Amino acid sequence: MKALVLSGGAGTRLRPITHTSAKQLVPVANKPVLFYGLEAIADAGITEVGVIVGDTAEEIQEAVGDGSRFGVKVTYIPQEKPLGLAHAVIIAREFLGEDDFVMYLGDNFIVGGITGLVDAFRTERPDAQILLTKVPNPTSFGVAELDGEGRVVGLEEKPENPKSDLALVGVYLFTPAVHEAVRAIQPSGRGELEITHAIQWLIDQQRDVRSTTISGYWKDTGNVTDMLEVNRSVLESVEAVNEGTVDESSEIIGRVRIEAGAEISRSRIIGPAVIGAGTVISDAYVGPFTSVSEGCRIEDSEIEYSIVLRGSSITGVRRVEASLIGRDVEVTPAPRNPSAHRLVLGDHSKVQISS
Repeated sequence: MKALVLSGGAGTRLRPITHTSAKQLVPVANKPVLFYGLEAIADAGITEVGVIVGDTAEEIQEAVGDGSRFGVKVTYIPQEKPLGLAHAVIIAREFLGEDDFVMYLGDNFIVGGITGLVDAFRTERPDAQILLTKVPNPTSFGVAELDGEGRVVGLEEKPENPKSDLALVGVYLFTPAVHEAVRAIQPSGRGELEITHAIQWLIDQQRDVRSTTISGYWKDTGNVTDMLEVNRSVLESVEAVNEGTVDESSEIIGRVRIEAGAEISRSRIIGPAVIGAGTVISDAYVGPFTSVSEGCRIEDSEIEYSIVLRGSSITGVRRVEASLIGRDVEVTPAPRNPSAHRLVLGDHSKVQISS
């Protein structure tokens, strides 16, 4: 069995971060989202991975390399334009061959991995297996309709009037039957070859399409709110480790991971939190659910429930919350506007000025 990981999207919902960085490489607890997916694939016993790349191909390749650090062998498959998930299957045909495969969206995050799902698929081998989860806003997702026995009878991509609240999670499992399906469909109204249309084609052809509804934690990390929520979830399991330097006047409370070379002085850090390698924190407060990447500086400031990327500094800022701060960013107080009172006073005036 192989894996096809999609890492070619533009990440428009995470701009301006994704103007200069691949959305799949934005870190959660100081590790890129994409890495969690590759680790889950390796844990499921899959060693051959095709990675679909687009405009950020160079950055993805530099970060992932040949895949050996994850225990897999990576083949990069360029996609000139983001023409849909089904299009990604088409261009990966040579890599996939006649093998079963799992398709994993590189910006998705699933707690607990996919090992159980992959094992069941290997045993039962339906033509397609999809993951579903209940969501409050199904119009933003591909949505599945099930019959009374729980079988998939219909799929819609971002419907205006959804027939259920069951959204497709960004993990799909296929046999080679899907290759006929992706070539049988036409582009949607947004000009993409939708994987939902391909799966619907399989359903219409009376092929065996099954679903699993998951109750565990899943997030599409395509926007800042979800990214911060995933970061919070991952930090819930962080273990307290101190590989840096903490002076006697600092206070570390709860589960805080301080990586090698980090320096903490005259500061208070409340976990769960992660402080990256070489980061300097002085006269500052770092609150729960905060990830500070490597080489950052936080001085005379307060930050909580946020993600700070590599090489950024926050100096003299009273409070930062629920923020995603990119690489090599400088956050400082706005300069004070000089204040003055201009007066034209008549004789014998009395004026009280508060200053």
